[in-house]
Amino acid sequence: MKLDTLKYGFDPATMPLDPVADYWSPEVTDALQQQDWARTEVRSRVDLEAWQAFTADLPRDPYVNRRWKRMSWLALDERGEAYDMGHCPMAQGGAFNDAESMADRLRYYEPLTPEFMARPDVKAFVRAWARLWDLKAHEPILMQITGVRGEGMVDPLQGQGIHADGCKALSIMVLNRHNVAGGDNHLYADKAGTRPLVDTTLAPGDILHLRDDRLFHSVDGIHQQDTDEPFERFIIIINSRFVDAFQNRMLRRHFPEAVLNETR
Repeated sequence: MKLDTLKYGFDPATMPLDPVADYWSPEVTDALQQQDWARTEVRSRVDLEAWQAFTADLPRDPYVNRRWKRMSWLALDERGEAYDMGHCPMAQGGAFNDAESMADRLRYYEPLTPEFMARPDVKAFVRAWARLWDLKAHEPILMQITGVRGEGMVDPLQGQGIHADGCKALSIMVLNRHNVAGGDNHLYADKAGTRPLVDTTLAPGDILHLRDDRLFHSVDGIHQQDTDEPFERFIIIINSRFVDAFQNRMLRRHFPEAVLNETR
């Protein structure tokens, strides 16, 4: 056994030069090219239990009942490393959000915690996600931890129904799913839902990538499997290259040097 193997627990000579170069399998990129969506998992890439712990202190969403959320704006620098861009509100125009509590208004949330963002597996995930979508330096990336918990029935979309998020690159990863019945994801080729594409239930660690400017999505209502204890379902949403003019105006106002999708 090599000395390096004894010292580090692995042989550095056998490791890829870029740790995110093979983060996604070729099947993922092929599926995105062929059908505009792909489902895969990141349980083998991240410490899922450690990530789940960050749902415990999420603030309540001030705009939506029975939802909790943090979000941050990130980007890559010229070296390909992720950095926090700073504060900018979330802004979804009515063309991309049918919920009266959220559409055509600025929404302000607490940022993702420094402890979460400092994790090596979080940094690698953001870098690998940006590489999957071929993002360049200083393109804004919105990353959220959000979800619902409680009893009875809740609509996790809070009235959005079948919708698009107003961007080109979107991924949804389930962090935890405890005592949940429902919460199935659906993809469609049209907003009316007359051309369904796929129905799937994401388990913790599963991630769904989709070209949000070409597809529409929804998720079923959630209720308890066991009525004697509450349910909990939290997800990570990460997206970029916004086609929503309202959001792009806010990004330009807060990040004058950002590379936006205005002309693409």
